[in-house]
Amino acid sequence: EGQQTTAAVAGHEHSDFRYTLNRSKLSQEQRKFYEENGFLVIRNLVVDYVESFTGPNIKAIHTMLINKPPDPGKKSSRHPLHQDLHYFPFRPAEKIVCSWTAMQKVNRQNGCLVVLPGTHKGKLLRHDYPEWQGGVNHMYHGVKDFDPNAKMVHLEMDVGDTVFFHPLLIHGSGMNRTDGFRKSISCHYASGDCYVEDVTGTSQDVIVDEVLELVMKRTGIPKGQISFGTIWKYKSRDVKGRSGWDTK
Repeated sequence: EGQQTTAAVAGHEHSDFRYTLNRSKLSQEQRKFYEENGFLVIRNLVVDYVESFTGPNIKAIHTMLINKPPDPGKKSSRHPLHQDLHYFPFRPAEKIVCSWTAMQKVNRQNGCLVVLPGTHKGKLLRHDYPEWQGGVNHMYHGVKDFDPNAKMVHLEMDVGDTVFFHPLLIHGSGMNRTDGFRKSISCHYASGDCYVEDVTGTSQDVIVDEVLELVMKRTGIPKGQISFGTIWKYKSRDVKGRSGWDTK
């Protein structure tokens, strides 16, 4: 009942559509695919598609130019399977979406994205550093408990192709086995209707501690004087519509 009420408030016209909004640029077939799988590749994107997931009030909460280097031989260019919500205090998850755009041809050879379709329907799982022999990059946490036999899909993409995916979708990327850098742009968007949740004392403590430690090293602000949620609110930028977030 609570989920149906939330969906109605969010503008979903039918309970069958939980993760996409009515009157969006998405076709019924595209909406059904995202609802079932948690990701959707759009060829030759237009930016207005973001509103199909967040609604008209849009904030950019995290933007990166990803420049995956050639693997040095230790398999350290891999990105462990993870859920992006692990890094964010914003809720509800249904009002957050990642757009990932290929700046060049992306394939299995240079480390394309790997997704586990349907895992967005689950919950936020515990993350930590994987026990990889070649080592793992700082803050590249991975899901600890998932079905190793789950179906995996490699998203090979051309220049300008964009995939949208849910923050609970388990995904990662493989090694870059080429001699060049693999470039892409990643931007996470959230609805201005989201709230900022206090995630201390949860499975997200591992990332909360690392972020606060990093902020203290860079700014000198002690951990007890700034919150994880405040940091993310400071990093976020208005894109469209109404501004302002509440903290719970």
